[in-house]
Order: sequence, then C-alpha cells, then structure tokens
Amino acid sequence: MVSYNLPFVDTYQGDGLTALADPSRRAIFEALCHGPSAVGELAQRFPISRPAVSQHLKVLKDAGLVIDHAAGTRRLYRIRPEGVAELRAYLDQMWNDALAAFAAVVEREQSEEN
Repeated sequence: MVSYNLPFVDTYQGDGLTALADPSRRAIFEALCHGPSAVGELAQRFPISRPAVSQHLKVLKDAGLVIDHAAGTRRLYRIRPEGVAELRAYLDQMWNDALAAFAAVVEREQSEEN
C-alpha cells in the first residue's frame, strides 16, 4: 500500500553528473554509447521495468545527455554529443583547477625551503 503522506523527493532533476550518479541510469547511458535504442530494447538488457527505464531516460534527457526521436511507433534514444562535451568540459576544468592548486602548493613549499 502506498502512503499519500510520503514527502516528494526531487531526485530526478539536475546536471549530467547528478543524472549519472545512479548506477542503473549510468548503465543505460553506457548502453546508448553503442548506438540508439528504444525503451523496450533497453528494458530487456537490465533487471528493471520498462517504466523505470523510461523514467531514467527522462532524467538523462532533462540533463541534456540523451535525445530521442520518433521511429514509427517507437522512440529511439541516443547520446547527445553536446551534452557529453559539456560534461567533459566541466571535468576538464575541475582537473585543471586541481592541477593548478597542486602546482601552487609545490611552488610555495619549494620557495619556503630556499
């Protein structure tokens, strides 16, 4: 029995990193890296229901990581290259910032030793 008093938890919004934090969602995303798929095809690969796959795809779509298009009576989902590029740019910037901070610490320590 489902309780009507359960608080709504807004876990299905956010950026690419948030969307990929869920293991099932990440697995669906990785499956789409091999080519476009319909919800039913994806549901056959994973131990989750079609509605759950649809919900995961919606989160990935809202995060800008996948897009869909009609193909007859089905909707095919595929990776959105621009979304992946945005995610990569974010990670690259984080990495560059971390390397710069590390270099600053090393330089400061070296100047203190001299």
